[in-house]
Amino acid sequence: MLHGRVAVVTGGPGLLGREFCRTLATAGADVVVADINASAVNTLTTTLIKDGYHALGVATDVTQPESVHAMVEETLNVFGRLDILVNSAALDPKFDPEALAGMEKLGVVSGAFEDYPLESWQAALDVNLTGMFLCCQAAVKPMLAQGKKGSIINICSTYGLVAPDQRIYQRNGQQKSYKPVYYSVTKAGVLGLTRYLAAYYAGTELRVNCLTPGGIFNNHDEAFLKAYSARTVMGRMADKDEMNGALLFLASDASSYMTGSNLIVDGGWTTW
Repeated sequence: MLHGRVAVVTGGPGLLGREFCRTLATAGADVVVADINASAVNTLTTTLIKDGYHALGVATDVTQPESVHAMVEETLNVFGRLDILVNSAALDPKFDPEALAGMEKLGVVSGAFEDYPLESWQAALDVNLTGMFLCCQAAVKPMLAQGKKGSIINICSTYGLVAPDQRIYQRNGQQKSYKPVYYSVTKAGVLGLTRYLAAYYAGTELRVNCLTPGGIFNNHDEAFLKAYSARTVMGRMADKDEMNGALLFLASDASSYMTGSNLIVDGGWTTW
């Protein structure tokens, strides 16, 4: 389905990024794994290569223009083209057990708006919006040179469409925790950037779409799982592989008449 095409996945070693890299590789694409965590990039890239796929790992800081351009240049040097960009890199405060333990260890703030640190807000804007802007800007140049054709997939969130239900993050007898303000704001911005670019490249075959996942189960505790699941029509969180079909659809010619769209895969969270 994607033989002869080259795909870059930022945030490649992440929970969904790993799934996206393998899905694209299985479909025949040459895959570039990009992330700021060089060790994680190398581990995933080595695994993909051992499994018989064509993969390249590039340590990339999406907030730095020079790093992003170097990633695109290395992609072109090794594979000769760039057809698909998946912008999955993002700061996303998780509430699975491992993430919560890490927050407690580091003394991370609870996410309350009244005292939310400016530096945390700015860091999230740098990664979630400016980083996506820089990656899109760098990737469209070879896409335009290749015949004004390509697919950019920006990973959004249900919290870019509706406000977080902060009740699901609360625990009786514990300090209150909140999904912080930056996440909703930056993910709403992702949708705006996507629509802007889709319209900007009108008349070409360079398509820009959003994929909006719902919550992905990652060993969450029973209280969180129950609270989250009760908010969805399907009564459960998503498995980590349940975004792969939508990702492949947007990356391939199956979605050739689709741009500026937002494909929502959220188990019905935003239905009511």
